[in-house]
Amino acid sequence: MDHNSVSRISPEIRLLAVDLDDTLLRDDLTISVRNKRALTAAEDTGVTVLLASGRVRQSMLPYARQLGMLDREGYMISGNGTLLTRSDTGEELTCLRLSVDDAVRAYREIDSAGFPVQVYIGDTAYASRRDPWVDEDCRCSGLRKRVVSRYEQFLHSIEVLKLLIPADPHRIPALQQRLRTRLGDRVNLVTSKPHFLEILPPGADKGSALAHLGDMLSVPRENVMAIGDGMNDVGMIQYAGVGVAIRNAVPDVAERADWVTAGTNEEDGVAEAIERFILQSSPVLCGRS
Repeated sequence: MDHNSVSRISPEIRLLAVDLDDTLLRDDLTISVRNKRALTAAEDTGVTVLLASGRVRQSMLPYARQLGMLDREGYMISGNGTLLTRSDTGEELTCLRLSVDDAVRAYREIDSAGFPVQVYIGDTAYASRRDPWVDEDCRCSGLRKRVVSRYEQFLHSIEVLKLLIPADPHRIPALQQRLRTRLGDRVNLVTSKPHFLEILPPGADKGSALAHLGDMLSVPRENVMAIGDGMNDVGMIQYAGVGVAIRNAVPDVAERADWVTAGTNEEDGVAEAIERFILQSSPVLCGRS
């Protein structure tokens, strides 16, 4: 796609969904002053701004708090679309879960292939085995870690929104293909980072959650904007009337976006997109191919 071509004027944006990691967050997991100001300015114009992340809600809260989202009515998409909540009250608006059978079946495949697996409850990641990649996930997410010995029995005792496999990026594609072959359409497989493979309930996707919220708020998709970088952002980028990829997005995501920022997540790409399509009058937008 030629992202520099101009084919139509962008519509008025009323709903903005922003990914966290590698999009809004810099590499040191902080939000820049310019990005904060742009999000606040967008809200001041009447735009509903929400965070949409693969992280679980508990791991998103520190950033929502920084942005003042816990003090006013708003929304959060967490777990790659498994959970849609009110940001201020925590009220669940939609929640998708894996069946016990599917969670156990997936765990057996993952374990037999020699990979760790994690589920999340509150502020804790429960892992099936000790592994450096598990430690890396907890470092980035800010969650506590607990290793569970009888994992299959554990899965029978909890509600599972998603399973996450943290592993060497070079090993992920083969595992993803194996799980796709063994599990079929019983689950949704997505890579939120090159080293994270996630197993979600069927229909769980950031785009589906964003579409549901748009319907709730009576906001047509042409008045929705989404900004992201990873394969787990494709759904919402394609759903939104204005789908934006950050410069550091994976190539497949950039190809599906309406527009790609000049700046990376280290260079205020989110603010750049907001300034272009929301804060300035009559911005232009390239069309999808």
